[in-house]
Amino acid sequence: MTQSDSIAYDVVVIGAGPVGENVADRTRAAGLSTAIVESELVGGECSYWACMPSKALLRPVLARADARRLPGLSRSVRDPLDTAAVLARRDEYTSHWKDDGQVQWVEGIGADLYRGRGRLAGPRTVEVAAPDGTRRVLTARHAVAVCTGSGAALPGLPGLAEVRPWTSREATSAKSAPGRLIVVGGGVVAVEMATAWQALGSRVTLLVRGDGGLLARMEPFAGELVAEALTEAGVDIRTGTSVESVKREGGTVVAVTDTGDRVEADEILFATGRVPRTDDIGLETVGLEPGSWLPVDDSLRVEGHDWLYAVGDVNHRALLTHQGKYQARVAGAAIAARASGVPDLDSGPWGAHAATADHDAVPQVVFTDPEAASVGLTLAEAEQAGHRVRAVDVDLATVAGASLYGDGYRGRARMVVDLEDEIVRGVTFVGPGVGEMIHSATVAVAGQVPISRLWHAVPSYPTISEVWLRLLESYRDN
Repeated sequence: MTQSDSIAYDVVVIGAGPVGENVADRTRAAGLSTAIVESELVGGECSYWACMPSKALLRPVLARADARRLPGLSRSVRDPLDTAAVLARRDEYTSHWKDDGQVQWVEGIGADLYRGRGRLAGPRTVEVAAPDGTRRVLTARHAVAVCTGSGAALPGLPGLAEVRPWTSREATSAKSAPGRLIVVGGGVVAVEMATAWQALGSRVTLLVRGDGGLLARMEPFAGELVAEALTEAGVDIRTGTSVESVKREGGTVVAVTDTGDRVEADEILFATGRVPRTDDIGLETVGLEPGSWLPVDDSLRVEGHDWLYAVGDVNHRALLTHQGKYQARVAGAAIAARASGVPDLDSGPWGAHAATADHDAVPQVVFTDPEAASVGLTLAEAEQAGHRVRAVDVDLATVAGASLYGDGYRGRARMVVDLEDEIVRGVTFVGPGVGEMIHSATVAVAGQVPISRLWHAVPSYPTISEVWLRLLESYRDN
């Protein structure tokens, strides 16, 4: 098929995960004709192998943990979780890995869905190889948006393929709990899956390279509190440990560490980072390196290409579903503005066409017990960025709402204050139930709300959110 036989759209989106769907939603809302191309399930990684199934696995774990802290309930939840019931509910939240509902949504916004592998075939051109072998060429009058996400990074260990290791996909979609599970890594996926599968009946060994501990990108106390709770739950945590080799002996996985330890399990999960899914999307046809992350400006336009956008994980700005959807809204607005001939985009900090939050106000919740939630800069990051800051810490257990939440509540809060501008640069909460609190901190950080005004934001009593008053009092009194 030649380009003269192609089908023309205003916008072509490669990848129909949450990010691609949101780009298409915004461009269609602006009246631009839009095609969206997907090689797997419409709805992408988050819907079927990440956010939704992982949180469906974790929710019963956290609910039971909360109940065990309350007299009147604790005796009722002594028994193990019903693993089969938890997995069945997880299956419902993935729609049993069928995407009919998501397809209807795409059709409902008026976008055209193309099933198959989409590859760039030159500027503004996308070739789609359908499952039946047919090929179509789509051209874009205004923009192509690459929204292909990221995949699990696996180490280059000899024989790893024969071991058939788990990645995040297998960990969230497994049909039963392995008797023994090795988890390699110390980040979000590692600690969440260690939490889930230990509670669902697996005996988990967590191998963490280096001595930085768990959740190294958050405030140090976050990883410390999570590690303490995982150990109490029965997880064997070994820090400063690298896997040197792996093999299967019969049905048993054997991992040998750099200290010579031999760790045996039924399955091994590598949660050791992500790589961009850009190795086979035709980047070489537009002068870009296959397999690379795609650098973009704050409107999510790829550097040096006025028609090409990279949205979500592929640009390596903030590898989180909610942040990718935020970028998609910004990119969709920028594409629509440029298509309508707007001479000057609103691209300054916090403008309609600038993904400023990627730099200054990225929120994240880690659904462990205790939960860890943060937004903005850690103390170390703020200092490295040259801000003159002070950290204010509060023991969450001293807040009335926390003690009511559960007996023996353990947690901590930190607020990082810019001493020159008197605004909040970052907030971290660790403790049961804090995930639902982080949006208040996100509003404070993204809104650059002055400390003097936050003093008038009165937290309801008795809630855990009263920690805001304790943080502000500590800042004013010291």
